[in-house]
Amino acid sequence: MKINNLLDSTCEACRVDAPKVTEEEIKELKPLVPSWEIIENNQLRKLICSFAFSSYKEGVSFANKIADLAEQEDHHPEILIEWGKVTVTWWSHKIKGLHKNDFIAAAKTDQIFSGS
Repeated sequence: MKINNLLDSTCEACRVDAPKVTEEEIKELKPLVPSWEIIENNQLRKLICSFAFSSYKEGVSFANKIADLAEQEDHHPEILIEWGKVTVTWWSHKIKGLHKNDFIAAAKTDQIFSGS
């Protein structure tokens, strides 16, 4: 799979019975979003990445763009805004773990950052 496959994809509606990504899928998808880390807390996997900014206002502007992306994709992250840094965490709430949607959203987040 290539990064353009993720960028050209849209998030699908996630159902409670949707499958989490497999270890094989993670091996294929994770290299496409290399700045993102997979963290696990209470057996719940999430994708997390921090982005640096030279001002609080720039970080807020970026966070607003991520909020717009979330609304477009109907997939919503956790966003932490600090002075000089915004941390974005994607995971699929309904399945309590990672879905392909999270990798799509992470790739699109990177694209927004590189354009800001």
